[in-house]
Amino acid sequence: MTGGVQAGAAPAGGATPQPRPREPWRGPAARRLARRLITANETWTLLALAILVIYFTVRAPREFFTLSDFSLIAQNSAALLVMAVGQTYVILTAGIDLSVGSVLVLSGVVAAEYYTHNGGAAAGTGTVWLGAVIGLAVGFGWGAVQGFLVAKAKVPPLIATLAGFGAALGVSYLVTGGSDISSMPKKLTSTIGLASIAGVQWLIVISFLVAIVFGLILAYTRFGRYTYAIGSNPEAARRVGINVDRHLIKVYALSGLMAGAAGIMSLAFFGNTTIAGHATDNLTVITAVVLGGASLFGGRGTMLGTVIGLFIPAALQTGLVIIHVNQYWQYVAIGAVLVAAVYLDQFRRRLRERA
Repeated sequence: MTGGVQAGAAPAGGATPQPRPREPWRGPAARRLARRLITANETWTLLALAILVIYFTVRAPREFFTLSDFSLIAQNSAALLVMAVGQTYVILTAGIDLSVGSVLVLSGVVAAEYYTHNGGAAAGTGTVWLGAVIGLAVGFGWGAVQGFLVAKAKVPPLIATLAGFGAALGVSYLVTGGSDISSMPKKLTSTIGLASIAGVQWLIVISFLVAIVFGLILAYTRFGRYTYAIGSNPEAARRVGINVDRHLIKVYALSGLMAGAAGIMSLAFFGNTTIAGHATDNLTVITAVVLGGASLFGGRGTMLGTVIGLFIPAALQTGLVIIHVNQYWQYVAIGAVLVAAVYLDQFRRRLRERA
């Protein structure tokens, strides 16, 4: 056919044909990114959360996942999220901290005792801050002692933190006589507990700020790299110069510090201590971290996964309440979710070993 250019022939004038630019969404880099997103633990955790939300929304369309309901879930999960941040670091080292709920109670009790003897409901701003620092110090110290038992005394983390769980709760009952303390400073409850910024409650803001800050520390600092290294292979970490024992003490102290912060947040939210209200917090927090993709064998996990994973038991518990499931079945459901999360962790580990 005359007047046209044959396929494969050079254009007139001897110019070399220019290759058509490749669309950025079809390149190998885009395919690798898509593959990473599909196989990421966070993606599947988010999908599970979405399925859960859709199910309860269909079952109770006018009650579940409304704006007020979401706000309440986030408020109720704020203290749990802060504890889950510390638990993430512990589990990444192949450890576990069963004491977080009791340390929350103990930190709150000590701070509440200080408030009671220094102004009570009329306590000033300085007293509020000092009481918060005392609560944080109690949590930090308790966690450091448990870390010492794990790192130096070589007590297994399960036993060391189980003992810490019982001891912290026992001390709380001894201090209070088993009765909750209710004379909290109004400046604590009316600001952190009830106030909001741009329509978002301070409790929610604080919890997400803690997750973001310590997520960045985990991902981009030496402290985070050491945490992953110890969880992956503690002996190899020692050989490259990491002081494993000292780092483990720091990690458990961090977990205690986060539990102490959760204790102050609980005081602000409820306006009193809640000694009997945190028996299953450790179960919920560990479930969240494992659901988020962290391995109980250490060395794998992200803070983003923990944040997503936390809202699965939170949404499950809220949804079961809304559809009027017996409270005791809620505990069974959360336990079943934890077993499923651990099974998936084992399954992923076997797949990695085969690969």
